[in-house]
Amino acid sequence: MFYKKTGYPEENEIVLCTIRKILPHGVFVSLDEYKDKEGLIHISEIAPGRIRNIRDFVKEGAKIICKVIKINLEKNHIDLSLRRVTQSQRINKNTAYKQEQKAEKILEVIAKNLNTNLEKIYEEVGKKLIENYGSLYDAFEQIREDQKILSSLRVNPEIEKSLLKLIQEKIKKREVEISATITVSSMLSNGVNIIKETLEKMKANNTAITYLGAPRYKFTLTSDNYKDAEKKLHELQSAAEKVIKGKGIFKLERND
Repeated sequence: MFYKKTGYPEENEIVLCTIRKILPHGVFVSLDEYKDKEGLIHISEIAPGRIRNIRDFVKEGAKIICKVIKINLEKNHIDLSLRRVTQSQRINKNTAYKQEQKAEKILEVIAKNLNTNLEKIYEEVGKKLIENYGSLYDAFEQIREDQKILSSLRVNPEIEKSLLKLIQEKIKKREVEISATITVSSMLSNGVNIIKETLEKMKANNTAITYLGAPRYKFTLTSDNYKDAEKKLHELQSAAEKVIKGKGIFKLERND
């Protein structure tokens, strides 16, 4: 990535790192998203349990996802952990990094089309978007829904025109997903029909129900934003509960 953040990360922040040096009791890494910042992973933070050979877990040049556990500003020291990163955090960070790479490619195309360099495009528009929205990709998702954002930042008209065109072509419409496990059962003679009717009430546009094994089902709902998703989920759940009330059991447990 061309763009590097200045300053320090925050404690508990999930960061992308590159392993630079491996010692018997720790690993030195560079923080890929931060300018001139390095950190240390003590051997106790590499993996759970006792580690006999640290090189069984890490190697020079490898990219890893870490959690910031302590920062000493006076000593310019950053302590990191590899073992404290959950699988979902690792997946989310990798996804976000790939999205940011994709967003930066869009700026590279604009720079090439306008016969300039990427640094100038960042100065003109990239840094402004990151300061306001946290990342290029998040900014591009917002711009896809509201093109007036660029106008309010007073971006060069040529860059604005090219950027709007590429965002519409390359950035997909933002979606959020809610996942839950549904447990539904009925001991009545017509219980099968009651269960079917209950599950039918959970079906709508942008929803899916997958059989996990009686009496459990996986439910997913996608929407443009969390507010609408939560509202729709509540409506569907209420409708399903009315159908099965007094006839069986219905339970919905969120997975997110």
